[in-house]
Parts: sequence; C-alpha cells; structure tokens
Amino acid sequence: MGTTPVIELEIGGMTCASCAMRIEKKLNKLDGVTATVNYATEKAQVHAPDGLDAETLIAEVAKAGYTASLPAAPDADADEERPDAELVALRQRLIGSIVLAVPVIAMAMVPALQFEYWQWASLTLAAPVVLWAAWPFHKAAWTNLRHGAATMDTLVSLGTLSAFAWSLYALFFGTAGEPGMTHPFELTVSPTDGAANIYFEVAAGVTMFLLAGRYFEKRSKRQAGAALRALLELGAKDVAVLRDGVETRIPTAELTVGDEFVVRPGEKIATDGVVVGGTSAVDASMLTGESVPVEVAVGDAVTGGTVNAGGRLVVRATRVGGDTQLAQMAKLVEDAQSGKAEVQRLADRVAGVFVPIVIAIAVGTLGAWLGAGFPAAAAFTAAVAVLIIACPCALGLATPTALLVGTGRGAQLGVLIKGPEVLESTRRVDTVVLDKTGTVTTGTMTLVDVVTGAGVSRAELLRLAGALEAASEHPIARAIARGAAEEAGPLPDPEDFANVEGTGVQGIVDGHAVLVGRESLLAEWSQHLDDELAGAMAHARAQGRTAVAVGWDGAARGVLVVADRVKPTSREAVDQLKALGLTPVLLTGDNRAVAEQIAAEVGIDRVVAEVLPQDKVAVVRDLQGEGKVVAMVGDGVNDAAALAQADLGLAMGTGTDVAIEAADITLVRGDLRSAADAIRLSRRTLGTIKVNLFWAFAYNVAAIPLAALGLLNPMLAGAAMAFSSVFVVGNSLRLRSFASHAVSTTPEQRD
Repeated sequence: MGTTPVIELEIGGMTCASCAMRIEKKLNKLDGVTATVNYATEKAQVHAPDGLDAETLIAEVAKAGYTASLPAAPDADADEERPDAELVALRQRLIGSIVLAVPVIAMAMVPALQFEYWQWASLTLAAPVVLWAAWPFHKAAWTNLRHGAATMDTLVSLGTLSAFAWSLYALFFGTAGEPGMTHPFELTVSPTDGAANIYFEVAAGVTMFLLAGRYFEKRSKRQAGAALRALLELGAKDVAVLRDGVETRIPTAELTVGDEFVVRPGEKIATDGVVVGGTSAVDASMLTGESVPVEVAVGDAVTGGTVNAGGRLVVRATRVGGDTQLAQMAKLVEDAQSGKAEVQRLADRVAGVFVPIVIAIAVGTLGAWLGAGFPAAAAFTAAVAVLIIACPCALGLATPTALLVGTGRGAQLGVLIKGPEVLESTRRVDTVVLDKTGTVTTGTMTLVDVVTGAGVSRAELLRLAGALEAASEHPIARAIARGAAEEAGPLPDPEDFANVEGTGVQGIVDGHAVLVGRESLLAEWSQHLDDELAGAMAHARAQGRTAVAVGWDGAARGVLVVADRVKPTSREAVDQLKALGLTPVLLTGDNRAVAEQIAAEVGIDRVVAEVLPQDKVAVVRDLQGEGKVVAMVGDGVNDAAALAQADLGLAMGTGTDVAIEAADITLVRGDLRSAADAIRLSRRTLGTIKVNLFWAFAYNVAAIPLAALGLLNPMLAGAAMAFSSVFVVGNSLRLRSFASHAVSTTPEQRD
C-alpha cells in the first residue's frame, strides 16, 4: 500500500456479510483504491490515492444503496449518553413482533386454540409483523434488487412475503377462510390442497426470530466498543497546570508537551510525562493489571490514566493527546476489531455466492414438485422451507462475534491483539524466541548475593558499602545501594567520596576508609581477598554475574554479587508455553555463561547468546529456514526488527514504543505469562470461529435437501434457522469466560 493515505468511513444500512462485500467491490472499482469493509464494526478502511477525497467515497457507497460518513472524534461520555437510533428502532420492532407473532404461532401450532375465526385473527396480528416489523429486510432486499444483487435479506423478504401472500390467497380465494377451519401442526409436509392452508405463523415467526438475532447482534457490536470506551474513560478530564508558578486548572486536551502539572494524592495523572518534583507511589492497576503500586521519584516516567496513590507530584508532559500510551492502547483495541482474518474473508466469499444458489434451488424445488404432479401447496411449502432454512444468518455472525468478544476479552486481560489476521499465526506457531533482558529478566541490576569475610556481619557490610555506592550514579552501584537500603535500613552519608575511574569508588563512612570495586582497586591499598572471598568472586563470574569487592580499615571484608534477576513468573510462563506445544529459545546479546544460567533457571534448553542487536532478525530467519513457525517476545528497540520478522511478534507493554509498534500482540503487563495467555486466547478465538463456521455451513448443507424433499415444515425450519444464529452468538460469548493463567488462583478458574 506504500504511503497511501487511509480514510476511515462509518457505514450504515449493512444487514449481512454480503452487504460488506458489495460495498468493498464498489469502492475497489475506483482507480488506486483498496478498501476493506468490516460488517461487525460497520467501518470501512480505504487506502485512497492523493486527490481522492472522502466525499467521492461516500457518494460511491451511496450508489451501492448504503450510507457512509466520516467518524466523529471519540468521546466516551457522548457515546454513552447518546442512544443508538438504529438499536432503539430494532428493539421496538422486536417487541412489537413478539407481542403480535406469539399468539399467531400458538394458534397455528396448538389446535385447541383454533377458535371459529382464528385464521382471520391471525391475519390481523401477522400483517403488521410482516409489513412493519420486517420492513428492514424488505427495504434491504429492494435496494439489493435495484443493484442486481441478492443477499441474505433477499431470502428473508422473499420467504416471508411468499408465505404471507399465499395465505392471503388461501383466505380470500380458497377454503382457508371458512368458519371452523383447522390447521393441525405437522412435522412433515404432505401433499394437500394449498387453498386450505395458511402460513401466517411462518411469516410472523421467522420475522420475530430474525429480528431477535439481529437485535442481539447489533447490541453485542455496540458492547464490543466497551473496552475502547473504558480505556478512554481512564484518562483525567482536567489538570492543574503550573503557569509561572501558579496552578491553573485546564481541560486535559489543552495540555502541550513540556507543560508542568501537579498531581495530588488520589488524582489521575493527566498524560504521559516525567516526574520533576516529589516522590509517590503510582497505582497502574487499571491500565496494566499490576496490583502493587510503583514507587516513582524525580526522573521517573509516569503514564497518563494511572492514579497517584501517595504524595504530591509535579510532572512534565512528554506526550499528549493521541501520542499517549493510553490513546495508543485505545487505538490498538479499535484496530484489532477492524481487520479481517482469512477465515472471515472465506465466510464473506461464500455468502456472496450462496444466495443466488439457494434461490435457484428454491425455484428448482418448486418446479420439480409441480412437474412431479404434486399440488401447488405442497410445492410452494417445500420451496418456502428451502428459502427459510437456507437463510445463512449464522454465517454472517460466525466470525465477527467471535472476533469482537475475543479481542475485547484480550483487552480486559492486558493482551492487545493488533488485528484478527494475527489469530491465523497463533495456530501454526511451534517455536517461541524469548529475549532475555526485560522479558525473561527484570532488565535492571539487582543485589543477589552477599558474601562476608571472617568476623564481618552482613548488616555492617551492606551498610558501609551501600552508603558509599549510594553516592554513585553507576547502574551496579545503584543496585547495591538499593539492595542495602532495603535490608539494612537508612544509609549514612559518606565523606570524601571519590570515583576511581574504571575500578570503583572510595570514601569515609562512619569513620571507616571504605573501598568498593574491582580486586585491583583493593590491591592498590594492599587489601587482598582471602581464598573464600576470591572463590566467591570466581564463582559469581562463572555464572555470568557481576561481583564487586568491599574493604575497609586495611583489609578485604566481603563480596557483593549483582545480576539481572529473573522475573518471579518467568519459570511458570515457560512451563505454560511448553504446555501449548511451543519450543522456547532464549536469545540474548549477553555472554553465554549468563544466558545459560538464566535458561537453566527458567527451564529453557536452547540458548542463542552473544548476538549483536542487528543479528537478532537473522536468528529468527534461520529458525524459519529450519521450517519453524516462530513467535518472538521482546521489549527493546533492538528487538523491533526480529518482532517484525517473526511469524508472530509479541511486545512487552513495559518496553519501547518501537517494539510495540513492530509487534502483532502487545502484552500490557510486563509478565511473560501474558504471552501464553495471548496465544491461548488467540487459538481459542480461532477455534470458536471455525466451530461457528462449521455449524453454519453444515446446518445449511444438511437442511436444504430435507426442505427440498418436503421433510421440513416451514415453521420448524424458521425456528431451527434462528436457533443456529443463537448457537453461534452463544458459542462466541463463551470467550468472555476466558481466564488468564497469570491471574488465576485456583484450577477451577483456569480455562
């Protein structure tokens, strides 16, 4: 598509997947246009060349008999308050049809209710159902007919009007209008005089069932946007911005990059930024699912939509509006529901050719019955049964409902699926490549071991070394200082602190002359490690960890070991990935000793280490060359190319924007177990779609011959056809119960 601009349109008037196909074809006939129309979200994504404006596209859609408009800016409040006119009208028609059609069906199916003039009462009740409640079907059928096309609405309109017209003929010109006429309920159709039968229950019943299916479909499509609205509602509505040292409350939309604003305890952080004043704990649970508030101080990044749970913060805005993480997440949710999976395209193609074939079968059935000498009533009944049983509403619902429910549930669990085509990849993936730093490990240096010399207490070693390291900006020094403060409490301030370039630091702490750094630094002061401490240093290095020596008052006193710690959930995550049939591979630029130590800790057998950032993509390509279908999980800028190269790219939401942009799935939490959740959810969604499609196809294929042979009563055909739609929607809604293994607490809660 290149850099062709994308125009998004909201489409109105679509009633089935065939409608979406027709609009697609109409738009794609324009020079340079590539359009995708999604029936579920009622949106069109149009790649149009420069010079082609939206008005031209809207006019083209109108020529096809539908409406189109540019989408309004998303507004969570307005969207909730404004009722959906189409949904309200549909509800009114549904309620009206239920009130009127139920007595008609009851009288037709229960002979005991057939009083002397019941057939005329049926006409009175059924007429508004067929002519008013079913009007959307008739209108759509007429629109399609004018354009020389037949859709599922054509089937519905033709079936109900045929049944209604035949019943009128039987009442006014046959014997069905005579007082005392009875209409026994029969499972099969037997050759009878057509002028003695009425089919108001067919016309009214089918209309009622279809309106119910369409209403629930429409409502579910509206609810599908709930995840998006919930994300938009997370944001703060206004903000206290600092202007010349004075706080001024302004709408969040007016914030600009560089503005400094105040966030008091309990308030939402208005936009993404960096803390420039104060310390606090930030509750990000609504956004990331993390239950523990994160401590932030000057220099730390914060995300818009999270809640300040502690002290007063001053934040400088770094991203505003559509650039914020919250807005990008909302866009991911919306995009996830506007693409098309291969299975959906298959359903659309079948729907496009299905209707004319069914109409041909119905006409053939009518002709065959009449040609075989059967009465017109029996022939007509069989033909109507074909039209009704074939109406593939389940086919139109099969894919969109599963996609909407699946991607919506994913968003709730912090798994953002970029597009439904991603589902196809998850089915075939057999190898998962895991970046080490920031994915399997925390990505930050942590104090992991403390080895004390003879006569030295652990607390004293941590207190003196930690105090000195707290004055340094080096990542290893910060890790030691952080670990020491957590274990030994508040650290004293050092005196005469000095950084010894390349070897360590020195200074006075509590009257002791302290050295922390390489063995060579201590050796310069004739402080040599004894065998035990030297062995601890060697052991740490063999494991790929960083060890620093500590000495004071003329002697080496201990060794501190620092390493990138494995995330507590990584082992469980690897086990879950293996349970899904995936072979995990650890990929890192770190040295082999470190990589193999980490791999052993989490249960990974295959390790690719000491890889340059630009070579990560080559590793993925090599695995694909071995016939593997590869998923890649990463979080850094250096993972972006590999994420794009992989058959399925999963980015940690705690990582960089570049990685997230290159990936197919974003894992909002920095928990590797989310990767297993993402693959499980994707596979289950795809499985649901396939079950739905199988049901829709098998149902029609099996039922049409029965109807054509006169073995299916039209009333039962209508009920069974509606049931298939209810089955598809119900099967899709089961995805709402999908449970994350990352948050499940009991086996019963797990999927």
